[in-house]
Amino acid sequence: MSETKATNITWHEGHVTAEERQDLVGQKGATLWMTGLSGSGKSTVAVALEQALLHMGYNSYRLDGDNVRHGLNKNLGFSAEDRAENIRRIGEVAKLFADSTCLAITSFISPYIADRDLVRQLHNEAGLPFMEVYVECPLEVAEERDPKGLYKKARAGEIKGFTGIDDPYEAPTNAELVINTAELSVEESVEKIIAALRQRGLIEDQ
Repeated sequence: MSETKATNITWHEGHVTAEERQDLVGQKGATLWMTGLSGSGKSTVAVALEQALLHMGYNSYRLDGDNVRHGLNKNLGFSAEDRAENIRRIGEVAKLFADSTCLAITSFISPYIADRDLVRQLHNEAGLPFMEVYVECPLEVAEERDPKGLYKKARAGEIKGFTGIDDPYEAPTNAELVINTAELSVEESVEKIIAALRQRGLIEDQ
């Protein structure tokens, strides 16, 4: 689905270097890829993180799984092929945000390691920082929260191929950061991510 079908296209380089853009804007760009089960707290933490970074003076933007499916990816379902294309598209979008010096925060279940590794590769090839954040949460805790009522529907057979129930979730094996939302509050999770950004030189001490 991701093959290049367009012909007679040529990449058009701009005159602004990455270093020049960073100096002029005053910050470095990066993608924070938050992955975890439905109900793990990805979106809640992402919302709080975006707000915290903006109040610290850093341009950041949140790309949420459900939100993206209302527009850019509204033609995709939840088959393995469509899930892969969903992640590929948002990976490309996040890469553009990061290239613009924005701190792109994504919150997607993104259940398959291969799909997440593809996004990491896209960033690595472009020389852009990529930070995988595993929002760890036991299935029983996520299912108990069930903020959208999806686990209940999946258990009742109303949703097929639901991650964690009848479709697998492949937990990261090399995530740059792990936050366990069954043990940490939203505020503590945000603080841990901000500390990791500082450690990597993506934001400065304040």
